[in-house]
Amino acid sequence: MQNAWKTLSLTLGAALVGCLLTGVVLSLPTALQHDAVANQTQTPAQDRSAQVENQNNSTAQDLSSSFRNVAEALRPAVVSIHTHATEQAVRRVPRGFEDFFGGGRGGLRERVGLGSGVIVRPDGYILTNNHVVAGTDQLEVQLSSGRRVSASIVGTDPETDLAIIQIEGDDHPFAKMGDSEAIRVGEWVLAIGSPFGLEQTVTAGIISAKNRVQGIVGEGEGFEDFLQTDAAINPGNSGGPLVNLRGEVVGINTAIESRSGGSNGIGFAIPSAMAIPIVNSIIESGSVQRGFLGAQVSDVTEAASDEFGLKVQSGALIRGVLEDQPAAEGGLQPGDVVLRIDQREIKNSSQLRNYVASRRPGSVLQMQVDRLGQRLQLSVTLGQRSREAMAMFRAGDSGIGADLEPLDERTARQLGYENLNTGLVVTQIERGSLAERSGLRIGDVIVAVNGQDADSVEVLREAIEQTRTAGKASQLVVLTGNIRRLIVIRP
Repeated sequence: MQNAWKTLSLTLGAALVGCLLTGVVLSLPTALQHDAVANQTQTPAQDRSAQVENQNNSTAQDLSSSFRNVAEALRPAVVSIHTHATEQAVRRVPRGFEDFFGGGRGGLRERVGLGSGVIVRPDGYILTNNHVVAGTDQLEVQLSSGRRVSASIVGTDPETDLAIIQIEGDDHPFAKMGDSEAIRVGEWVLAIGSPFGLEQTVTAGIISAKNRVQGIVGEGEGFEDFLQTDAAINPGNSGGPLVNLRGEVVGINTAIESRSGGSNGIGFAIPSAMAIPIVNSIIESGSVQRGFLGAQVSDVTEAASDEFGLKVQSGALIRGVLEDQPAAEGGLQPGDVVLRIDQREIKNSSQLRNYVASRRPGSVLQMQVDRLGQRLQLSVTLGQRSREAMAMFRAGDSGIGADLEPLDERTARQLGYENLNTGLVVTQIERGSLAERSGLRIGDVIVAVNGQDADSVEVLREAIEQTRTAGKASQLVVLTGNIRRLIVIRP
């Protein structure tokens, strides 16, 4: 009986405590009631939130560790490049007063510059931009240790804005070149260099886009296939590496798109796929040897599709081929669309042009071509790209940097010649060309070359090439008004 009363008392006591607690909770403000309930009912959600937070922290720490590891591995191979050049200062002189003030020419002045570079071989070869070292008299390289050493230029390639310089030593830390073809938009990359003179600066970003053509290299005539990145690139970064999270160089930082002159989140790097052949060629021979196709190419556009009756939406359209040149000898015809070269997809003419230029003369390319809906496989053996080879695309180009037109009766009368029946009229001269340096002028008439009549551009070009191959100079007989001159074109 006592046990029954004891049990009943405990039950009544527990019920009373429960009622009291319920009353206390109900008497609290609404917000506190919710907190009190939440403390009991949201424990699983809190556990999940904590789990997500821990996972995020772990991911962020892993990414941070990757950045740190790559930076520590690559910074010893990244250098600052200090350039010095002496140039003629130019004074601004009012027109008509040049004779009184020396034609506006001032004294000599020193120009200094700063860029970046990356050591790519243990024997001191450094890859950088051509615009970093072009026109310099003296080069100094500052290593990651802070030590400065002199450097020399091994070779440059203005058409890609790349250059190789070298420092003494055979045991330098160096960076491994990666595969820019494999990197994908959205992947993390690091840019390392000396922005504004701040050596060994590391910035992070992603690959924002690929295959950008900006028309900034070689005055728009160079080879471009830029990687775009939002990793901060500023003046002084030029020539420094863009690296992936495996510590491989996938690009050489070259330019930015900016209105202020500083980083605006749009930077461009020359891809390693374009740089590697240039590096190898310069180191092995001191110059760049490029393949030559001998074809005029353009993108596949709606207008081109209508003109040629194309059956594909992308690729590189062959608009014309030069007779007896690699494209024609390999079977390419106007209207063909190149879809693949050596198993690489070709989406536009820039990709074809860049790939051909990256191959050495004599390379055999396997091309997949669409010809009015029919797929063909062609083998094309490349020639060598040269000034003379490129001149063949311009009917009047002499190969010496001058455009020429055969003299006709009407032109002869306009120039004041009554009994002149043959010759080549100079209509245009490239700045800095052989023609300009030799003293040719627009309006001159070339009447003879190496003792034979200059009655066609082909005759003149072949005569000059023959003497050039023999290591000799060519002699041109030129009429300038009533004066007959002898001009020497040296090889």
